Amino acid sequence: MIDHGKPAVIEKNTQKGSLSVLFEKEDLSLSFSENRTPEMISMDSLIQKGIIHFYFCLEGNAAFAFGPQYTREIVKGKNYFFYNPDKDLPFILQLSPQAKMVFMTISLESLHKLFVHDALPLLRPENSNRKFYDERDIPSAILLVLNQLFSTQLSESAQKLFYQGKFYELLSLYFSNRLPNTETCPFLNDEETVRKIKQVKEHLLKNIDTPPTLKELAKIVGLNDYQLKVGFKEIYGNTVFGFLLDHKLDHSRILLDSAKLQVNEVAYQIGYTNPSHFIAAFKKKFGVTPKKYLMGKS
Repeated sequence: MIDHGKPAVIEKNTQKGSLSVLFEKEDLSLSFSENRTPEMISMDSLIQKGIIHFYFCLEGNAAFAFGPQYTREIVKGKNYFFYNPDKDLPFILQLSPQAKMVFMTISLESLHKLFVHDALPLLRPENSNRKFYDERDIPSAILLVLNQLFSTQLSESAQKLFYQGKFYELLSLYFSNRLPNTETCPFLNDEETVRKIKQVKEHLLKNIDTPPTLKELAKIVGLNDYQLKVGFKEIYGNTVFGFLLDHKLDHSRILLDSAKLQVNEVAYQIGYTNPSHFIAAFKKKFGVTPKKYLMGKS
């Protein structure tokens, strides 16, 4: 069995840091790097031509130095997406003390094989020669999977299959944004209305412990109750407070994975006053009780 929180990996040393490879097959890779020193460390890195690169920052922060003229910072809880069809882009990745990042790569050709063209703008023929860059918050569902890379204990023979599965799970979650049905919800043709609904999601996550009522949320962003209720479900596939509950339960698994809190403590931390209600909600969503979930990880 591997040590808790330390996946078995292949170390690729760089100038001042190291990249730990979890899974590598042809043009796919899943790896991580962390800085456990009290000083900034640097790694020689490369955005390869025709390869899609994902960077997830789990702890601390890091900087992408593309030369003396341009540097971009990434902070905890953020994800970057890079694609350049024209040329390789060398850069220095600088990790702050306690920084922890996960990296994924896949070729555009392999992505084509996994998704139909209409599913992703990146796959449309007219976009094949376009550069793509994206910055976004790491959603709770993706954060949950990222943390499982370090919290799940496996036999050595099972590790490759596990990390390969997690690679495809992360990829599917990243590209799983729903496209709203504007025939049944014509008001979603208005970009400003969609922006306001997305603003509701951000407001919910910032006030997760004391969420406003539906009417209060509608008033905050300037929508009527119907637009918010129906539009939110169309965009996110869940009701406003169903979405919030899912987020809390995903977070509870992250807390359980940390092995620092008991089940009752996790229940209280995500806002349940009665742990039995948390246990019932957890089982309904994940199919097992929190206790059995923890037993399955030992």
